[in-house]
Amino acid sequence: MFWREHFCALLADFTNRDSYGATAGRAAQRAGFRMKTAALGTPSLAPSGNRVVGDLAELVKARLTLLVLLTTAVGFYLGSERPIDFVALFHAVFGTAAAAAGAAALNQWWERSADALMRRTKMRPIPAGRMPPARALVLGIALSVFGVGYLAIVCNALSAILAALTIAIYIFAYTPLKRASTANTAIGAIPGAIPPMIGYAAARGDIGAGAWCLFAIIFLWQLPHFFAIAWMYREDYSRAGFRMISSDDLSGERSASQSVFFCILLLVVAGLPTFLGIASFVYLGMELVLGGLFVAVAMRFLRLRTPRAARSLFFASIIYLPLLLAALVLTKS
Repeated sequence: MFWREHFCALLADFTNRDSYGATAGRAAQRAGFRMKTAALGTPSLAPSGNRVVGDLAELVKARLTLLVLLTTAVGFYLGSERPIDFVALFHAVFGTAAAAAGAAALNQWWERSADALMRRTKMRPIPAGRMPPARALVLGIALSVFGVGYLAIVCNALSAILAALTIAIYIFAYTPLKRASTANTAIGAIPGAIPPMIGYAAARGDIGAGAWCLFAIIFLWQLPHFFAIAWMYREDYSRAGFRMISSDDLSGERSASQSVFFCILLLVVAGLPTFLGIASFVYLGMELVLGGLFVAVAMRFLRLRTPRAARSLFFASIIYLPLLLAALVLTKS
């Protein structure tokens, strides 16, 4: 049913655009020279260059794509032998970023109706009416195909397969599952954790222990990160029909307890690179400090269960991950 719904919506969008174009064309012919004269005294209603760039950045979720760039680069670095081939690093990051941007655009095209119902997303380019859905769809497909193809041609087949798998899970599993099951957060964490594996595969041509360590770390990190977001915006998600563990969690106990559990699990798993010979014991000390602080913030959320405590956990997660990845890079064995 949802496939038919989206196909019909796309067809209607193209039809509306064609109808509008034909009507506008006839009006322009009738108006003739008068339209040109009136235009001289009328301010342009076309969107400014800054608005277009801003809308494109929002469509491809630029901040999320920056995180993808970071994790891909770390994966490449850990998989590389010294000296680092920075040209190959650029190719891996560029191709992965294009694929991630395409997946983000496709996700916003798919969820445009739900986005229009949520306060935090209703001003995105598509639901706000600043970008036609068909344009976002074409852009998403083009970026996705380009990113996967670029990795296949310039890097290797394995990195391209992983990128294609990321897009497929994100669009065809995670996105529709948001309306069907609270497991969507865990499923959505899978494509979010694959980019460092893409970088690792681009550097080595295979997937080793280092790649799986990075996958596990990023996967576990996403859960408390998104549990905090979902609880803060639980009313928004419910309004859009998304099923989250926070939907009926008014007290915050379920969201907070799950956050504490996965932070503790992350504390353990993030130490594995030391015991697998990927990083030195200096990294282990740094990881324990960072992980301990992350657990402490999650426990504060469990104790207080307030929006402010949830927001603190969200910001703590944003600080934690770059510092942990920096520690991995600096202490690579």
